[in-house]
Amino acid sequence: MKHWIDHLGRLVEIPKEPKRIISLCPSLTETLFALGLSHQIVGRTRFCIHPAPQVSLKQNVGGTKQVDYTVIDRLQPDLLIAEKEENTKEMIGVLEQKYPVYVVNVESVEQAQQAILDLGAITLRNEKAWQLVKDIRSSFAQAKRAASWRVVYLIWKDPYMAVGTPTYIDSLFTYFGWINLGSELPGRYPTITLEDLRRLRPDVVFLSSEPYPFKEKQVREIQEELQSARVLLIDGEIAWYGVRMQKAVQEMERVRVLVEEIAQ
Repeated sequence: MKHWIDHLGRLVEIPKEPKRIISLCPSLTETLFALGLSHQIVGRTRFCIHPAPQVSLKQNVGGTKQVDYTVIDRLQPDLLIAEKEENTKEMIGVLEQKYPVYVVNVESVEQAQQAILDLGAITLRNEKAWQLVKDIRSSFAQAKRAASWRVVYLIWKDPYMAVGTPTYIDSLFTYFGWINLGSELPGRYPTITLEDLRRLRPDVVFLSSEPYPFKEKQVREIQEELQSARVLLIDGEIAWYGVRMQKAVQEMERVRVLVEEIAQ
């Protein structure tokens, strides 16, 4: 056994080489597969959909907020990977009474890269983790920066909720040169009204595909209220840090080109 400090400052005793891993966060599940841990992963949540079809072969242990403890007991994991925002404190508290639970917490692009390295360290996949981070840094370095757009990123409806700070999305936007107006509101995920949006005068309003599945209907509704802004759908998986950060760069580039074409 070896002792590690997780992202919450908790001391976690983990086997030197974990062989039965359960991941409770979709982005981390995909990243563990990318680190070459397919044979070690024995369980995942129903929201863990990548990589397909490999992830479907792993036991579904429930949702990110409420797992089936009976199923987890049957799997007898020697390591659970959790995420502060995705999983509840109560659920982690129950699980850590029986099993090692390593909790990840990411609020910036830099922390996201460090999380990959940390996962590589605790699973003896240091070399693959370093290569993955190197590839991500290369993708980010080659990405073209956009103009300093003033943006709002909506994740929920009734009421509308935006992404504030400190969050990974806020850091991602800052990296690409965008100004996240949600950071001007109190809280990490502030409630926002149409009146707030008119007052903030964003250049672009992004409607995320998750957790609320915004569609073209909502694009038209908000566009009618904000004549001066561009309202666009965006793939919510850009919020998935880890290996999917490379695809986030591609989505950011797609959106940048689209906005620039509209502006012409």
